[in-house]
Amino acid sequence: MTIPESITITPIPVATLLAVEERLPVVVHVIDHPAGRILVDTGMTELHPAVADMDPILEPLSEQDVDLDGITAVVNTHLHFDHCGGNHLFRGRPVYVQRRELEDARSLEDYTIREWVDAPGVEYTAVDGEVELLPGVRLVPAPGHTRGSQIVVVETDERPIVIAGDTAVWFGELDEPTTDGQRLIRALEPQQVWLAHATEPWRPTA
Repeated sequence: MTIPESITITPIPVATLLAVEERLPVVVHVIDHPAGRILVDTGMTELHPAVADMDPILEPLSEQDVDLDGITAVVNTHLHFDHCGGNHLFRGRPVYVQRRELEDARSLEDYTIREWVDAPGVEYTAVDGEVELLPGVRLVPAPGHTRGSQIVVVETDERPIVIAGDTAVWFGELDEPTTDGQRLIRALEPQQVWLAHATEPWRPTA
């Protein structure tokens, strides 16, 4: 496999949520690749009574200086509401998700906001297991936060970079991993890991 030299990852904060007494950012990530532009998770674009207690403050992709038309594919690390609420912005483009995650989001009670999962025009590509989307960019199942969670592994000339969604919510979960997904990330020996609720990446200690 030839890994392109010019793959870049850009974090984009799209909201904050109140978790206990702390406001957490909600961050999506754009992978710029010579063969396409991939968006990992889509955040939120509107408020919903089901999550009013988390007091969302939104800065949706649709109101930012982001070239939405240039996105060629979307990846959902999982389908909780703060990761799929902008899927409808990408009608007609493939949205990659693990099949088990899609089935759980459509069938389990109190799992997510279902009308955001199956918003009009959203076209899922359900995958089973590991898939290479573009040269050097892989989807890898990473169960733990949900049964169908996946991570995005971006190969580089050095160690890989991982976009982890909520496989780890805070850095301490990667410092001392306890789930299969967290242990998988550490086994990859990444140079950095981008999380959905942090504006800077986790890096391993020396």
